[in-house]
Order: sequence, then structure tokens, then C-alpha cells
Amino acid sequence: METNVISVNGGDLFYADYQGTKGTIVAVHGLTGNHKQMHYYAELLKGQYRFISVDLKGRGNSAPAPNNTGIEQHTQDILALLEQLQIENPILMGYSMGAFIMANVASKRFDVQGVILLDGAATATNHQRKIIEPSLGRISKLYESAESYIEEIKTIYGRLGVEWTDHLENVGYYEISNANGYWGNKSDEAKIRQDLESFFDYSPSKVFSKINCPVLLIHSEGNIGANPALFLAEHYSETLQFAKNIHKVTSPSNHYTLVFSERPEVNIEIVQFLKNLKKTVEI
Repeated sequence: METNVISVNGGDLFYADYQGTKGTIVAVHGLTGNHKQMHYYAELLKGQYRFISVDLKGRGNSAPAPNNTGIEQHTQDILALLEQLQIENPILMGYSMGAFIMANVASKRFDVQGVILLDGAATATNHQRKIIEPSLGRISKLYESAESYIEEIKTIYGRLGVEWTDHLENVGYYEISNANGYWGNKSDEAKIRQDLESFFDYSPSKVFSKINCPVLLIHSEGNIGANPALFLAEHYSETLQFAKNIHKVTSPSNHYTLVFSERPEVNIEIVQFLKNLKKTVEI
């Protein structure tokens, strides 16, 4: 695995690049995540597929989020990345907000082979807002040490039903930095909230009516600690209605265990979806 930086739309995008020969998968994380959030899927597919996992602007080692941050601006950044890296016939993968973004990318670029949506690209309502917003306050907090931050997010993820692992600890250390003797998240809470607000302007009917390639949608139906699933079946009604070629799979994972734990039932579906794409290309 190599890491690289390219400049798109006035700011750097950092990405991890795993080599493979069967085609290129470009993956985008969720609202408060970074490229490490896609770790288990990169490990599943690397060596077979070139797997590029991106830090969106405002996260990880990418540039700060711009003033006009939102799903559309992130979409333009991914389109620019595809252009600059000369990636033709990409396969797109997105988790949570990344799913909104990657479906949007597929609606604007007509050589996309397929799209894998990990619990996202749905109709957003106050249901999601009530679950997401309470955890965003940590982004602006300052901590005496990196370890203090890790202890707090360990508690937070525990409440979300996520088992703590060395990988999750690695993700935690990656998302913070030291400034003036204090540790804090690299992201700007106001910009993260601005990205969240863009969920509510997203129209699945407009996006999916313009996507012609096959789509695999993984819906995580598990409760998130004491909360229900982030996206309920009803939130995918418009997505399923307007998508021309979509296969929906329901996973017992919750929205967070979908990426922060091994998901054999999801891996099987992704591998089969990719095999079917390859057969279609060969025909």
C-alpha cells in the first residue's frame, strides 16, 4: 500500500493506494471518518483490485474543507481525482456519506462499471439527525493527551455497539493532531455539520434516475446501541424506486459495525457483485 496526495479544486486530497489488476475501486468514507474507515474492504479486495481509499477534504491528511463543503463539492473532488489519475471504468464504493457522494459521482460519469453503497444514499430525515448530532460535539473538544481522546471515543463506540480493536485505535490516533499543547480532532465541527445538512438536500430520485450501471446496496438493520438503525427500510424507498439496476441486501450489522468489524455476510455479496460485473464486461 502506498499513500499519495493530489491537488483538486484548490486543495489536497490524501489517499491510500492498494495495487491490483482486475480494475480500480475508489472508496469514500462516512461523515466523520477517513480513509482508514474502509480498511476491512481494502484488505478483502487488495491484490485483486486496485483499491483507492480517500480522505475527503476536512478529514485525515487532506486539505481543510472549503466554505462550500457538502455532498456536491465532495462529488466534484472525486470526479477531479478520477480525471487526474486517469481512471477509466471505475467501480465506486461509498459508506454512509460516502455512499451519497459516490452515487452522485455515478450519476455524472457514464463509464462507471458499478457502485457499492454501504448504508447510505437514502432519503434523510430527522431520524438520522437525532442519532448523528449528539456525537459531533467531540470534534471541537480539546484533550490533555492523545490517550484521553482515545479513551473518550472508546466509550462512545462502546455505546454504539462497536467492539474496540487495535484497528479502531489506529483510526482514532489518525484523526487527531496536536496544537498548542492540546490534542483534538483534525476536522472542523462547523464544516462537518454543514456536510450533514447537505444530506437533507439530497434527492435519490434525481440521482438514481441518472445511474445506468449495476448498484449493490447494503442496508444495516441492526440497532445502534440504544438507538434504532440509522437508515430504516422506508428511507430507501425512493432509492429503490428510481434505481434501474439495484440489488439490495440487508445485513444484521449496525451502521458502525458495518465498517469497524469483519462482515463475512457483506463480503460474500461484494465479491459476487464484482464477479457479475466482470462477466458483464467480458460479454
